[in-house]
Amino acid sequence: AGHDFRNGRQVAAWIGLTPSQYSSGGKERLGTITKTGDAYLRNLLVLGARSVMASLGDKQDRFSRWVRNLVERRGYWRTAVAIAAKNARLAWATLKYGEAFKHEPATA
Repeated sequence: AGHDFRNGRQVAAWIGLTPSQYSSGGKERLGTITKTGDAYLRNLLVLGARSVMASLGDKQDRFSRWVRNLVERRGYWRTAVAIAAKNARLAWATLKYGEAFKHEPATA
C-alpha cells in the first residue's frame, strides 16, 4: 500500500527503475537502472510507457512535449524507463493520498 514508502522515488527504486549510485566526495555518479524488485511489474510499467510513446502522435500538451524532448536528448529506452518511473510515482501518490487520478486535458 502507499503508506509503506516515504516518497515516490522509494517506490521507483523498489521496482528497480532508478539508477544505481556510485557517489563520493560530492561527485554524483549514476549507473544503469538496478532491476531489483518485481521484474513482471517493471516490465508492465515499461510496456505501458512504450504504449504512451507510441500513441503521442502530434499532441502538444506539456507531457507530450516533455516525452519528445526526452527521446531526442536521451533516446527511446531511457525515455521509456523515465515514463515508467513517473507512472510508478503517480500510482504511489494515488494510493498514498487516496484521491482519484485526474488527468488535466491539454489546453491550447
